Amino acid sequence: MRRLLNEPLLHFLVLGCALFVVFGAFKGPSTGQDRITVMAGQIEHLATGFSRSWHRPPTADELNGLIGDYVREEVFYREAKAMGLDQDDPVIRRRLQQKLEFVSEDIAAHVEPTDDDLRELLHSESERFRVARAFTFSHVYLNPDRHQNLADIAAQLLVQLHGGGASADISALGDRFLLGNEFDRIPAGEVEKLFGERFVRRLSELSTGEWQGPITSGYGVHLVYLEERSEGRIPSLDEARNHLRRELEGDAAQRGQQGFYQEAFEPL
Repeated sequence: MRRLLNEPLLHFLVLGCALFVVFGAFKGPSTGQDRITVMAGQIEHLATGFSRSWHRPPTADELNGLIGDYVREEVFYREAKAMGLDQDDPVIRRRLQQKLEFVSEDIAAHVEPTDDDLRELLHSESERFRVARAFTFSHVYLNPDRHQNLADIAAQLLVQLHGGGASADISALGDRFLLGNEFDRIPAGEVEKLFGERFVRRLSELSTGEWQGPITSGYGVHLVYLEERSEGRIPSLDEARNHLRRELEGDAAQRGQQGFYQEAFEPL
């Protein structure tokens, strides 16, 4: 019994009931329509919100203030509705629309797609989930603004790089390149954004496992070691599972929203 009496939540509930009586006394006789009832669950919700923000439970005075703010908010909300202030307000209309859309989407999204659903989507729209072609390569960069005889320098570096092969130390070779000298499984689209279409086209033609070049880009000249080139392919179900699930859940949410609209809307 002593442990129960020391429980903070019990104190909150007792205080809430006391405040309810006090507010009722100040309010006077009520018809039942204007009564504001602060339930125990609401008091617990207010206390929990305070605890999450301040990492401690509220004191009695703080809880009293929270309940007072809640009652004040409810009074103003009811009076505003009674005065029609929620009518023809584009901000309120848009907010209510968004809340209803979220509710309809949330209901639809609770349906968990099965593996058969995922597999059907992957097979029916395989190109939508295709894994892009990707490259793993290293390069040595030569800045044309710093060298007049690029061809000779590139030829000399190639000889040196051929001797080292894949383990060649390129950190001290060539010029500094801000984007880095090693790229791991970078999609062809990203390579094109960084180096240009002509660079991607040349990467597609190179053989793997040896230093080659020079290859030009918008930055200058590059000597490239192509370690791996993976062609575009359709992924397996396990590889694409998360992507497929997100797409199906998104489609379900849109269908749920549209279905709710069609049920609620009856054109004249």
